[in-house]
Amino acid sequence: MPVVGVVIAIVSSFINGSTFVLQKKGILRARISGRTYLSDCLWWCGTLAMIVGQIGNFLAHNTAPAILVTPLGALGVLSGAILASCLLQEHLNILGKLGSVLCCCGSVVLIIHSPKSESVASRTELEERLLDPMFLSYIALVVLLLAVLIGWLSPAFGQSNIMVYVSICSLLGSFTVPSCKGLGLAAKEAFSNFSTDNRALYLFLCLLGILIVSILIQFAFINKALESFSSNMFEAIYYVVFTSSVIIASAILFREWETLSIFDCLGILSGFITVSAGVTLLNISQDAVLMWSPAKVKKE
Repeated sequence: MPVVGVVIAIVSSFINGSTFVLQKKGILRARISGRTYLSDCLWWCGTLAMIVGQIGNFLAHNTAPAILVTPLGALGVLSGAILASCLLQEHLNILGKLGSVLCCCGSVVLIIHSPKSESVASRTELEERLLDPMFLSYIALVVLLLAVLIGWLSPAFGQSNIMVYVSICSLLGSFTVPSCKGLGLAAKEAFSNFSTDNRALYLFLCLLGILIVSILIQFAFINKALESFSSNMFEAIYYVVFTSSVIIASAILFREWETLSIFDCLGILSGFITVSAGVTLLNISQDAVLMWSPAKVKKE
């Protein structure tokens, strides 16, 4: 029932909103005590909340239309900002509050006007989409960008420019979301009693490996970002860029751009302008300048 899916999505959004705040609190407590954050219970509570929240999102998308479920993710940004002000004393000024609202509103507009994925009913059809030259070109571009971001920009500029870590985590969404969608189709044939084709099993293991690696890398850089930047600012910008990255990857994989109307194009443009303004205001409010300056190392 759609109502059940919407309720699950709302609860999951609030849970997801607490993840970065709890992890940030754990990192701060570990830094004060001189321990690693892996030994802090609050950090593990945030990690557990992230897992539960993602499971909730998966269930919500399977019980209600994505057009209803996905925009509710913006509630996590707002709840996270409220929790951060109470638990971390990260109080946004008027520009930061306006930036968060613009990010949420712009992301909802992007989701509403984004192309809707056509159902892929078989593993064979999924393989054809994955081997499409346009999608392979896009994945190659994403891998190249990730190599530059992780190999060069992250060590040099990661601690001074929040967009480096945000870009790494968001671009990895180009792998996680298609992998999640494909695992279900591949699993049906791979573990079927009547299946004699090993291709389905190989596809399942390949997608599972890509999903695990991308999640682990994403998880590592999320914590790097939380060590250097405000949790509510990171969460708002990350939500925007991750959503945009997933929309682009899904549109290319499922050839969704063919169904876009002029009205949808204008809606996407207005949403992009809105989120860009929101991200800019958030950076200005937190003095996180978008300059490519080397990170300053503090001497204790």
